[in-house]
Amino acid sequence: MERLIRIKVLGEQAIPLDTCSLSWIAVPGGDRAGVMEVLGLWDQRQCTFALGHSVVAHDSVDVPAYGRVYVTPQVDGWTLVLGPWCSPVDPERAEDVLRLVAELSWRYGQAQTYYFGEQGGGSGWLVAEAGQVVRRFFACWGDDEARFALGDPLLQETTWRTEMGLASSPGVESADDDPAEQWEDRAAYLAPELAQALGVSPFNLGPHTQVCGTGTIALTPYAREHGKPRTGAYRI
Repeated sequence: MERLIRIKVLGEQAIPLDTCSLSWIAVPGGDRAGVMEVLGLWDQRQCTFALGHSVVAHDSVDVPAYGRVYVTPQVDGWTLVLGPWCSPVDPERAEDVLRLVAELSWRYGQAQTYYFGEQGGGSGWLVAEAGQVVRRFFACWGDDEARFALGDPLLQETTWRTEMGLASSPGVESADDDPAEQWEDRAAYLAPELAQALGVSPFNLGPHTQVCGTGTIALTPYAREHGKPRTGAYRI
């Protein structure tokens, strides 16, 4: 299987990494070894885009699996790390992810992490620069939103609110209809758009994407404590 993968990655084109539930970290540049060092990833295995996508989709269904991630090649100048372990708004992972993304931003100038659940799961994002968290936000149809909110709204958030005819920040609207509900409905789908606006979105990868290097599946620190994840049948 490793030999087949080595053959298939030659000249491989990117594919959209879209699943119904997806979490990912985005770091500028192609220092994949450095990113994996900061994140504490280990036991990496070379993989194709199809295999990475298949593993992430498997690990994101039903109960999130935190034991492994897919680290992409450099795509349009960015390195992506995908898997439920990367979620900025998972109660079990949120604070550790905040710490790791802040550390990545100190080393690389900036770093971001996102969550998107297209079937009512909402959108979450965390943006850090120079070692400091600039913004964390979770838009969903529940009570978790305020618990994860940090920092002031990003420029993109205020722009989108303005385009909707809402005030630039929550809580100061004067419209007769329910502006908070309007924003919640819109923001719950914005993670992929924000990722693209700030860098690159895994949902928008394709033949047009500039690819440098090859991707890997790697185990996370969670797997050291809880054992390696169970494998399955995946696309290659």
